[in-house]
Amino acid sequence: MLQERDLQGIYVPVITPFLPSEELDLNSYRNHVEELLNHNIHGLIVNGTTGESPTVSWEEVEQLVQVTKEVMAARGKQLPLVVGTGTNSTASTVKRTELAGKLGADAVLVVTPYYNRPPQAGVLEHYRRAAAVGVPVIAYEIPHRTGLRLAADTIKRVLDLDGVIGIKDSTGSLELLNELLKGDTKPVLCGDDILFHSMLKQGAAGGILASSIIQTDVFLQVYELAKQGKFDESQKAFDSLVPLIQKLFQESNPAPIKWVLAEQGILATDTLRLPMSPISAGLQQELKEVLGAFAR
Repeated sequence: MLQERDLQGIYVPVITPFLPSEELDLNSYRNHVEELLNHNIHGLIVNGTTGESPTVSWEEVEQLVQVTKEVMAARGKQLPLVVGTGTNSTASTVKRTELAGKLGADAVLVVTPYYNRPPQAGVLEHYRRAAAVGVPVIAYEIPHRTGLRLAADTIKRVLDLDGVIGIKDSTGSLELLNELLKGDTKPVLCGDDILFHSMLKQGAAGGILASSIIQTDVFLQVYELAKQGKFDESQKAFDSLVPLIQKLFQESNPAPIKWVLAEQGILATDTLRLPMSPISAGLQQELKEVLGAFAR
């Protein structure tokens, strides 16, 4: 089980590869995980937004977790494995959290309930029941996707719950982080890739970053330099990533990342499940140019 003190560094949210028929492509998934394990990342997230969780069934999550564990065992690596279990139903979130625990998840990522816009008290109870399962919970606040912004006081109360070990902050600014850091707080992980360095400098413990799938070692360099207090050097490294981050989020995640991985031969195709669709020809060309800059 993942503990609060270990929730730091770069946690990579994996993508879910599909065949042209939109069935799971487990061979490509194995390649994807093996490539990530070539880097000194700190953990993996299965079934997050980057993994197209809205269109992935729980039976498929089980397969992805099993393959992830097999690859780690074969490579002799035992990284924390976090599974996304949050939905906008407390009952299903609790059930999925229980199932994730049975699969051997080290923690679960539970998003603020989306679409139904519950009151703050309802969200707090949602997290209380998820945490009561006994699998460590990482809360996930992302207002632009959920349609609900939690008050800082509500988030503090969520973080005070036994079993909640930290939060992924995708609020789009430093405001929540700065508010939490006014007192003792559990780890805050950056969830907005473009704010990664700024949040590290303010005291974030690390990040759950979709774009760290690409140029992983540079993201790790940014983290390690910042951890050592070498912020000028970490800023320089991060600045080299900014054009890539911007392009990877120019169209909906994870479509640009899937295209890059297919270009690199890690995935067989860049297939997504509807309503997600492939990136434009224009963005393809722009990504080629940005990636070419790293090769020079």
